[in-house]
Amino acid sequence: MSPTIQVQHLSKTYQVPEREGGFGAAVRSFFKRKYKEVKAVQQVDFTIEQGEVVGFLGPNGAGKTTTLKMLSGLLHPTGGSANVLGFTPWELKPEYLRSMTLVMGQRNRLSWDIPAADSFLLNQAIYRIPDDEYKETYKELDELLELEPLMKKPVRNLSLGERMKCEIAAGLLHRPKVLFLDEPTIGLDITGQSRIREFLREYNKRTGATILLTSHYMADVTALCERIIIIHHGQLKYDGGINDLSKKIAPFKLIGVMLADADAHDLSKYGEVVQNEEDAEKRYIQVKAEEVTHVTSRLLADLPIRDITIADPPIEDVIEQAFNA
Repeated sequence: MSPTIQVQHLSKTYQVPEREGGFGAAVRSFFKRKYKEVKAVQQVDFTIEQGEVVGFLGPNGAGKTTTLKMLSGLLHPTGGSANVLGFTPWELKPEYLRSMTLVMGQRNRLSWDIPAADSFLLNQAIYRIPDDEYKETYKELDELLELEPLMKKPVRNLSLGERMKCEIAAGLLHRPKVLFLDEPTIGLDITGQSRIREFLREYNKRTGATILLTSHYMADVTALCERIIIIHHGQLKYDGGINDLSKKIAPFKLIGVMLADADAHDLSKYGEVVQNEEDAEKRYIQVKAEEVTHVTSRLLADLPIRDITIADPPIEDVIEQAFNA
């Protein structure tokens, strides 16, 4: 069985105009404009199987959104190839457009001044969804997202969390097999983020849809994805299991100790002392993974330990190291 998404040497380079400030430079650029090449995506390769939920991570400007736009057909690459569900995305074949969706947390797909219900009906017409299929899909989405109380309100009157629920539902009315989600929880409060995550998890479970997700909220990634792809400066930095990331990118552990008299002891001689805002009762020491046993033995022998734990570093810190690798 062929992969749902297959990307080979995918690249995108922009020609960006540039000039110095001032009237004279503006006049000169009118006759002869200078351009700078910006390599947004460089020789990216990855494969995603049916039903996978994959986190696509990177700092701002890394090339995440550009890649999603190429895979959804909005942009044509300058090099390489991509195959999604057997289609070349930028050929924009109707069969492909009916099989995928792109939801961008910072872009509206719903008409601002009319009720969400009217935008849903417009999508039904665009995708030519039969009435019985539309009603069945809407019923299922309403069950998962509690849409009905929102349908009659103009979109401009919805809260951000309510609007995002409607945006996501509108993108799923045609039952796509592939979901490209670009920051679907951006700006939402903790409750809203949790509800969107729970919905995506359940939707994937029910339909077997393949999901490629970008997010700056690590809770989205850890809750939904077993695999992550990290991109930085347009280049692939990591592709693999989220649980294996620490071993490959940051091969160290955190030893947390609770002491009878914490202020009386200097822990810096055992390793790098780091802060952990979530657990102020313990003091944490960062050590290389291969030194954990030795350092732990020294701590237990030297200090009045009340409690000791060994853990992987926070995934946020590991990914930050991957960005800077």
